[in-house]
Amino acid sequence: MSEARVERVLDAAYQCFTRHGVRKTTMDDIAAAAGMSRPAVYQYVRNKEDAFRRLAARIFDRALADARAAADAGGTLTQRLDRILAVKLGVTQRLYRESPHASELLGENSRVAADLDRAFMADMTELLTSTITDATALADLAFSEDTAREVAELALALTRGLEADLSDPDRPRERLRNGIALLVAGLAAAATPTSR
Repeated sequence: MSEARVERVLDAAYQCFTRHGVRKTTMDDIAAAAGMSRPAVYQYVRNKEDAFRRLAARIFDRALADARAAADAGGTLTQRLDRILAVKLGVTQRLYRESPHASELLGENSRVAADLDRAFMADMTELLTSTITDATALADLAFSEDTAREVAELALALTRGLEADLSDPDRPRERLRNGIALLVAGLAAAATPTSR
């Protein structure tokens, strides 16, 4: 199976879903946007739902790769967590910028790709937890992995909450930055130095 053709079909599906919404998009629309015949598209995706799932998987995979790169970019814990979570927030912000059907697409994601969303969130939780654990160890602070995981889950919950209101596109990013700064400040105040 040609990976380039699969990417072409998924690019076309994204274009159609964001322009028309999932319900109104047909396989003919996807085929036309891909510049392929409908039978040719069916060689790469089984149906519209399969195209949506594959597209969601691609978005999650790319976001996770970007989040890992953000974690590895160095800087303070606040900067690293902010960059990681900005990737997560950015996925939803992009969808709202590019589509009047963003709410429908997110609802469809919950229906068709909930397992992929759960896996993505679990991977993000692990990445945030390891980032927090590594940073606190370097700062010579005693911090359990359970506590780091709880902080990671709180940071993700903050991000998801900010995704709920994107009426002002710049405000959620600013609030995320402020929220993470407060969270890390509280984290530092609660942590205790390790004894040497």
